[in-house]
Amino acid sequence: MRSIDQFVEGLCRIPERDFDVPRVAAYIGEEPVDEESLERFSFFQPTHYTRNLIYKCGLFEVLAICWDVGQASAIHNHQGQNCWMSVPIGRLAVQNYDVLGQDAGGYCALQPAERLLMDPGHPSYVDNDRPIHAVLNLAEFNSRALSLHVYSRPYDRCLVYTPEQKSYREVPLFYDSEYGRRNPQTIAHA
Repeated sequence: MRSIDQFVEGLCRIPERDFDVPRVAAYIGEEPVDEESLERFSFFQPTHYTRNLIYKCGLFEVLAICWDVGQASAIHNHQGQNCWMSVPIGRLAVQNYDVLGQDAGGYCALQPAERLLMDPGHPSYVDNDRPIHAVLNLAEFNSRALSLHVYSRPYDRCLVYTPEQKSYREVPLFYDSEYGRRNPQTIAHA
């Protein structure tokens, strides 16, 4: 097992030219991250999953995302950037979607595609051919979860989809904590 600091150091050693889906996926699958080393980034909220920044540079960022039982992300994309995920604590489902139609005015029709499960032995990454998805800590799992997300390159906005209304919109992203310190603005809104 490696600590989160060792995990980040290993990512930093991957040259930019090699920071691609297969190389980073292989690295993330090599060895799990020690749960204890994640404690300083583990901030849970009963109202929403939390996004906790661990490391950020121009090439990538690493977040610990904390999920209480039953919490789920909105259906979203990653603005054309790569995303790798592992789940050192608990398990999560990833529901992928196919786009049936979309226009520049906010219309979008989606159809559920495959669903996969992630746990400590099964990391994943976002398929660039099917980048729209939701992450879910299903009630049936009956346990909190913490996932590590590596985004390359970092981005601060994404598209969120509402299939019932056949629409999408751009939303800003924020961190609930940065480098182990809670963000006062997100505590006030929890």
